[in-house]
Amino acid sequence: MSASKPILPSSPPPARKMADGKIMLSVSMKTAGTGLATKANALGMRPMQERAFQKRGEPYLIIKAPPASGKSRALMFIALDKLHDQGLKQAIVAVPEKTIGASFADEPLSKSGFGVDWVVAPKWNLCNAPGGDNGGKVNAVKAFLDSGDREAEGGEATEGNADKVLLCTHATFRFAVERFGVEAFDYRLIAIDEFHHVSANPDNRLGDHLKRLIARGKVHIVAMTGSYFRGDAEPVLSPEDEAKFDTVTYTYYEQLNGYEYLKRIEIGHYFYSGAYADSILDVLDPTEKTIIHIPSVNSRESTKDKIREVEHILGQLGEWQGADPETGFQLVKTSQGRVLKIADLVDDDPVKRERVAAALKDPACNKNSDYVDMIIALGMAKEGFDWIWCEHALTVGYRSSLTEIVQIIGRTTRDAPGKTRVRFTNLIAEPDASEQDVAEAVNDTLKAIAASLLMEQVLAPRFAFTAKTPQSQPMEDFHYGTGGYDYEKTNFGFDEASGRVHIEIKGLTEPKSVEAARICRQDLNEVIAAFVQDRTVIERGFCDEELVPEELTQLRLGKIIKDKYPSLDDADREAVRQHAIAALNLTQKAKAIAVESNDEDKNGNTALIDGVRKFAMDVRELDIDLIDRINPFGAAYAILAKSMGEERFRQMAAVISAKKTRLTVEDARDLALRAVRFKREHERLPAVTSSDPWERKMAEGVAVLKRMKEGALNAQIR
Repeated sequence: MSASKPILPSSPPPARKMADGKIMLSVSMKTAGTGLATKANALGMRPMQERAFQKRGEPYLIIKAPPASGKSRALMFIALDKLHDQGLKQAIVAVPEKTIGASFADEPLSKSGFGVDWVVAPKWNLCNAPGGDNGGKVNAVKAFLDSGDREAEGGEATEGNADKVLLCTHATFRFAVERFGVEAFDYRLIAIDEFHHVSANPDNRLGDHLKRLIARGKVHIVAMTGSYFRGDAEPVLSPEDEAKFDTVTYTYYEQLNGYEYLKRIEIGHYFYSGAYADSILDVLDPTEKTIIHIPSVNSRESTKDKIREVEHILGQLGEWQGADPETGFQLVKTSQGRVLKIADLVDDDPVKRERVAAALKDPACNKNSDYVDMIIALGMAKEGFDWIWCEHALTVGYRSSLTEIVQIIGRTTRDAPGKTRVRFTNLIAEPDASEQDVAEAVNDTLKAIAASLLMEQVLAPRFAFTAKTPQSQPMEDFHYGTGGYDYEKTNFGFDEASGRVHIEIKGLTEPKSVEAARICRQDLNEVIAAFVQDRTVIERGFCDEELVPEELTQLRLGKIIKDKYPSLDDADREAVRQHAIAALNLTQKAKAIAVESNDEDKNGNTALIDGVRKFAMDVRELDIDLIDRINPFGAAYAILAKSMGEERFRQMAAVISAKKTRLTVEDARDLALRAVRFKREHERLPAVTSSDPWERKMAEGVAVLKRMKEGALNAQIR
């Protein structure tokens, strides 16, 4: 194989067709099913929990792990160590809503090998207490703090952990800090569940309180999140505060690959026209355990009558048989004669909703797979909702929050006997030129596809990129052969257990500072999230036929990184940029190869891993310049055009093209800086007559900047 083989967009992968012949953007991950993710060590800790416990001495810790990986129990192990061996007075666990508090209820950890049980005294479990957050519950927080202070001052000690742990909502914690001040929490552990609710924005009170607690430096903080995108529009922590935290990351790959039963996860976006309730059976399989999230009443997919929408869905599924008097579940008989038990969480009637919600909390719900078949919800059954049998999360309407998407997908990713395949489907209305605000519809559609790309990154392996040098030695890679593992020496190394992929790239800039190295190691998904959600990136990447990919991969991504990490110098920003675009584009190339191979039933690891391996082996001399020449949206563009039809897609492209802007001063300046680098490497300036479109673009930037400077000079002379 020639070392100079170009890395250019290949033909798009075949799309998955739905019942009516339309096309769905999709990604599929197949796992090895090792069962390791649920196996505990001698202390009763699963792999993620053991990894987190190793960092128990850190005063500030962020745990990023998928739903069902055991974050709540990991916190229990760490908190008990801090209380008994690290000298902290008490632990306060804050959750976003009361129902999630059940995850932190009493646990007899000593039965599984740990020396101490996790106990929350009933009076300190404020998630179970009646009343609002800003009232008696805040006074209870003060009473808890006072009990800890008395014991620390030599007062009567309570038996076990009875006065050591308090459980409350984020809101109760916020009000308590506002009323009693940050100093009242000195020498305690503050654990924040669902940490993505926090923001560095000064208007976010929880984020502001954490900033003040960190500045005071007398508490320990453990933050937990199932989202890999900390904040959708704003960072959770300021860069200076984030630098104080150590991070434990447990990937979707590790979690799903280590399950015993679940072998495949599929994520797709399906576009429909007309009313969504008329198309829902195109993507809904009544035999699958499903959570349906209907659209917000403010979205364009909504009919503005949520009750009728639910009735219509029930009617599409079959003949209504009434409601179960005990659970409140709706009973619907399908054409095959099966009676579906459907939990309706949309109905606002408090009596009905409370009965249904209580039934879903019954332990039988997770013990018996036949207990309930479907759940229809609007704002409920997302974050923290645990129904292990869920096989399909069907969400209607575009969701602007990546965190919300990750949380909804997490409803399916529980391991359960007989549950081998799960899927997430986003049902989205096609843009219609006859709509009053077609531009908004187009924007929603493009962002939904961008979300699909981001979820592919979440499912992808963890990349470790290094620069290829003359001294580089071939790495040992292993993959599944007919008789077990085959080994060979390549520029690609893969660790089966962790899903970590090591790839050497010629011309790659290595990070120099500690912060840049941390970003490349831990935060590439967040850099990619900012990139693919950028309106300019999305619109040009999908619909600009004249696009030079480097305008996005170098210029636009470079600007995004400069804005996101202003403290980095130019060299480190370039290192982060190269690592991020390599991760994004290699995932896209690997996915295309995996889909083209159509090896759905292959034993072993994920198709995505196989695609990365094949790509790295086929192109022996990976070069960052060639990676920069790939449009990250190329394959999705082709699928979108096919799925919508030529006329609809042309209308959408026209809407986007109408907003096309000229080269800005900032763009021209960035192009000129790229031209300076080009001159250093090639000993000449970029030529406007070059056959290379990127070289012509750099030359255009130099010319535009020169004209702007001449115009400013002439204006001064006049």
